[in-house]
Amino acid sequence: MAKKKSDSAKSSSANLGFEAKLWLTADKLRNNMDAAEYKHVVLGLIFLKYISDTFEEHRTKLEAGKGDYAGANPEDPDEYKAENVFWVPKEGRWSHLQSNAKQPTIGKIVDDSMVAIERDNPRLKGVLPKDYARPGLDKQRLGELIDVIATIELTAASEGEKTHRSVDLLGRVYEYFLTRFASAEGKNGGQFYTPSCVVRCLVEMLGPYKGRIYDPCCGSGGMFVQSEKFVESHGGKLGDISIYGQESNATTRRLAVMNLALRGIEADFGQEHADTFRRDLHPDLRADYVLANPPFNDSDWFRKDDDVRWQFGVPPKGNANFAWVQHFVHHLSPTGLAGFVLANGSMSSNQSGEGEIRKSLIEADLVDCMVAMPGQLFYSTQIPVCLWFLTKSKKADSKRGFRERRKQTLFIDARKLGTLIDRVHRELTDVDLEKITTTYHAWRGGKGAGKYEDIAGFCKSASTEEIASHGYVLTPGRYVGAEEVEDDGDPFEEKMPRLVAELHSQFAESAKLEQVIKANLRGLGYGG
Repeated sequence: MAKKKSDSAKSSSANLGFEAKLWLTADKLRNNMDAAEYKHVVLGLIFLKYISDTFEEHRTKLEAGKGDYAGANPEDPDEYKAENVFWVPKEGRWSHLQSNAKQPTIGKIVDDSMVAIERDNPRLKGVLPKDYARPGLDKQRLGELIDVIATIELTAASEGEKTHRSVDLLGRVYEYFLTRFASAEGKNGGQFYTPSCVVRCLVEMLGPYKGRIYDPCCGSGGMFVQSEKFVESHGGKLGDISIYGQESNATTRRLAVMNLALRGIEADFGQEHADTFRRDLHPDLRADYVLANPPFNDSDWFRKDDDVRWQFGVPPKGNANFAWVQHFVHHLSPTGLAGFVLANGSMSSNQSGEGEIRKSLIEADLVDCMVAMPGQLFYSTQIPVCLWFLTKSKKADSKRGFRERRKQTLFIDARKLGTLIDRVHRELTDVDLEKITTTYHAWRGGKGAGKYEDIAGFCKSASTEEIASHGYVLTPGRYVGAEEVEDDGDPFEEKMPRLVAELHSQFAESAKLEQVIKANLRGLGYGG
């Protein structure tokens, strides 16, 4: 029986036990180093700890020689590779690092460990950070950081997490640290990290149970990690989905490779980092699901005017929004679904031909659902964003349980949802996510989908004809209308005199306060 919800599917702020303590300790060791630089120091060590822990766990099984491991040679790298476990040479093992953590040469020792691991594991070639010996990195603090990260295993044992404890706990720490580094870096953090609640919303709306998943601007790989969590939490298994990604930033791409390797997830990121518009690394891919958070309103992008991807119109040089949209459509399979984040302007802009491209997409019946999100969800920007969901087919699908939805689009206005987790950042709760996703699934159909009804102020199923009457603007607020106000039952003739009396009372109180303030100002020598 499939689990309804796993611990890993909860929001990032719900799992703040030892991860937060580790972060506080690690952050204290940062000294004057920028978060962007320190990020690679910490995450590289966490990854090395994972590599070593999983190696040692498998080594113990081989040494015991029971069952399938009878007669196995613990010193044969192939015994590890056969189980998708990275082979770690002696100089790369965590025990070697920790025993030398207090040495002044610890930086070079860490670098040598990374080099040795890359040498023996081609999948990791050119991925691991190897600049721990640089002069600007305090070696005493580096040794202390190694001791801090070493406590993860002890915490695992104390929590009784015997099965896959290293993967689960180190994965949680890695994800939590990515979140905190994104917050510490502010605007620049958005280049590699999409908030967990936004990723969850995209993943749970699309429901990628099986098939090919593609993200052409994958950042640190959060979309893929969440997709695997989704599959596993619904009774599936690792490997039910095939993962394809591309990332233009070399250091961010390395983060993505480590992030997925940390969880034993295989992915095709192409041979190297590359700009999706200059060089598409997966030109022949037709994906079942596209999940993405492309750069908002990117004005510095490469455009080839006769690109085969511009099926619905040539996007403007000053904004890549509709270049990304058309790239996603180009890579969808005949029954594929896409979910992605864009700036709100994409729903209504008519500049430089964007309105015509949007109109063509709508007339081609590709727009499945639009979700207006609350502001302050992203570290990179405080402006509100929207989620687009596209599909190549709105026909009834008995295999997937989808309803007939041709020439219809669902609009969801979620701007009032979310909870502030600090002064400037908001997060969608489990309840918020369930409200959005169950509404979509009730409309779309599918396994366990309920009955759909329009809700004033929140959701509306609109026809293409109605969208055309609004000038092909896709802003949900135009369609969902105003929220119904609950009638308190008081007759108007009784309510109005009471409200007027309350208003006069407030006017009187305001006048008194005005006099007090003026008196105080005169006492300070200001005012006549």
